[in-house]
Amino acid sequence: MENTVNQEQLLNWYMNDILNGKDLKNIFQFCQMHNIAESDFYNYYGSFDAVEAHFFELLVEKTMDTLFNSEEYMHFTAQEKLLSFYYTFFGNMTANRSFVLYLLRGKNMESLKKLASLRKSFKIYIKTLDIEKLDLKQKELLRLQDKAVEESAWIQLMATIKFWMDDDSPRFEKTDLFIEKGLNASFELVNVQAFKKITDFGKFLIK
Repeated sequence: MENTVNQEQLLNWYMNDILNGKDLKNIFQFCQMHNIAESDFYNYYGSFDAVEAHFFELLVEKTMDTLFNSEEYMHFTAQEKLLSFYYTFFGNMTANRSFVLYLLRGKNMESLKKLASLRKSFKIYIKTLDIEKLDLKQKELLRLQDKAVEESAWIQLMATIKFWMDDDSPRFEKTDLFIEKGLNASFELVNVQAFKKITDFGKFLIK
């Protein structure tokens, strides 16, 4: 008799099989191992790559659910919100560290299709932060500025993931410090008030 299955069960089976060293040659074999119809797998995923991509997407969703259910979080500044995101996200990453290392170790992360869903979800989250930016009048410049903020945030997340993967400190204390100092530096670079002061001073000198 075949098992009934849902998406969460498929993901859990896949993770356990991988971490237990099972050689998954194809989806047919995987379904035979877990006594399900191959069509049940395709109801949720089109490939093993899709399973892995969904794993990273779930990490972001779980992180945002935790944050958005916190009343305190809703009153944070953009910088405090992003810091909370990082700590919560990497807490979830650490809970699944062995699987994450299997997926990413020794690979060019930027080229991995499995990170496409993570990239999309994270950039959507960045938009919700309403980070203060320069009041540019031209729509094209404003669009480019928004894109620059999103892309720089994504690059920083990738750099932090790489640092976390190589971190062997107790409780990943070095990663926590990397996150704090990295975000502080990033928000200093986009400090609108400081940039406005420089701009105003430049206008004064011109006059």
